[in-house]
Amino acid sequence: MVVKVYGPVYPSPKRVLVCLVEKEIEFETIPIDIFKGEQRNPEFLKLQPFGQVPVIQDGDYTLFESRAIIRYYAEKYKSQGTDLLGKMMEERGLVEQWLEVEASNYHQPLDNIVTHILFASAMGISSDPKIIQESEEKVGKVLDIYEERLSKSKYLAGDFFSLADLSHLPFTHYLANSMGKEYMIRDRKHVSAWWDDISSRPSWKKVLQFGECNECICLPRNIAT
Repeated sequence: MVVKVYGPVYPSPKRVLVCLVEKEIEFETIPIDIFKGEQRNPEFLKLQPFGQVPVIQDGDYTLFESRAIIRYYAEKYKSQGTDLLGKMMEERGLVEQWLEVEASNYHQPLDNIVTHILFASAMGISSDPKIIQESEEKVGKVLDIYEERLSKSKYLAGDFFSLADLSHLPFTHYLANSMGKEYMIRDRKHVSAWWDDISSRPSWKKVLQFGECNECICLPRNIAT
C-alpha cells in the first residue's frame, strides 16, 4: 500500500518525507494549498481536525503530527532501510532524548527568528528586534550544547544517523540558507560538520526536489506540525 503524504512543499511534511525515503517506503504526495484555505475543507478536516499538515494515509490508517509519524514508520519498518532508532534500548533512549530537545528547545525560538526576520510584514505585524535577539540567544545556547555533544559523537544520539538528526533538517535548512544566519552553524566546528553531513544525505536532496514554500514558515504552529 502506497503511503499518501499531504502538503509536501511545507517544512514539517518534509520531515516525514525524509523518513520515508530513508526507510525505503513507497509514497505519493498530495498537494494542499494552505493559502487558499484548503486545509479547512471539510474533507481534509476529517483527516486532520486541526487543519494542519502533515497528514499521512496508509491504507485505512490515518496519522498526523510529523514527529509522531516518523516515530511510527521508524518502528514499523525498523528492519528496513536506515535504522533510525538505534540497535539497543540505550540508543533508543538517546534518540528520543534529542528528538525531544529538537521539538521543545530548538524549534520554537527558531520559529520566532524566521517569523520576525522573513515574514513579519507579510503577516501584518512589526518585526520585533527584541524577540529576534532573545530567540537567537536561545538557539545559540542549544547549538552550544549540540557542539559539545557532537564533539563526542558523530550524530546527536551516537555514531549513527537517527530521527533526532533527521528532525532538524527542514527548519535548519532555512537557518543555514534563507536568513543570513548561517554563521550560527559555521561558527561551531562540530555543528558545522554535522550539518554538512546530514544536509548532504541523498534522502534530503531528494525531498528538496519536491519544492519549497518559504511562506509556510510564517505560521508553522497553525499549519504545520
